Amino acid sequence: MIKDHDGPAIAISGLRVVRGKRPVIPDLTLEVPAGQVVGLLGPSGSGKSTLMRAVVGVQIVAGGTVRVLGHEAGSPALRRDVGYVTQTPSVYGDLTIRGNISYFGRAVGLRGAELHDAVDRTLVEVDLVSHADVLVRDLSGGQESRVSLAGALVGRPTLLVLDEPTVGLDPVLRRDLWDLFRRLAQQGHSLMVSSHVMDEAARCDRLVLLRDGRVLADLTPAELLSSTGQPDADAAFLALVDAAGGEEIW
Repeated sequence: MIKDHDGPAIAISGLRVVRGKRPVIPDLTLEVPAGQVVGLLGPSGSGKSTLMRAVVGVQIVAGGTVRVLGHEAGSPALRRDVGYVTQTPSVYGDLTIRGNISYFGRAVGLRGAELHDAVDRTLVEVDLVSHADVLVRDLSGGQESRVSLAGALVGRPTLLVLDEPTVGLDPVLRRDLWDLFRRLAQQGHSLMVSSHVMDEAARCDRLVLLRDGRVLADLTPAELLSSTGQPDADAAFLALVDAAGGEEIW
């Protein structure tokens, strides 16, 4: 069920994360609207994964506040309402695909017929029905990534935090997953999706562009192109980087 919450899905104020003696995120303030697909874009080392870990409550922070669906990030109350997919698949190799999805479904409280239906639905969504009874250790890298995504989807969380969920997937499955993300947003779910694939930017309702742990821009895809006068998101991002005072390799 969708959590009854009227404010933004994510509200971050003055977030500071330090690794060693270096500030990875020096002072970040951001709001993510509810019911939207928000793309988190930026080069490697820009702080995308660190920001996502802070949102789901598994990142040690040096200062600031992170509230998710009205609660402090990582609160027990959010256990079923937040789904998280890491860059490295978080699955069990000695279980089948169905076994993994069932495990994650039970972890968020699904039981009986509800669990069975949720697992079957999720297998269809990630296109793994024909491999449902295969051990995860025998899968390809792309298939393993899909199982990890399925583990986050099975409980239909209010907020999905997805760290590069389409890496290693073929174009058809990438398209189908983005169609699924769009449907989830239309149903009232909120999604934060990081990506290195710039053509995925156009599929988002809003874009947050990071550089050196700072928000370089927070705007719609149309506003990104309009404000930079560039023909595509890749060129627009590079134009913003240059305007900010330095070259950056995507």
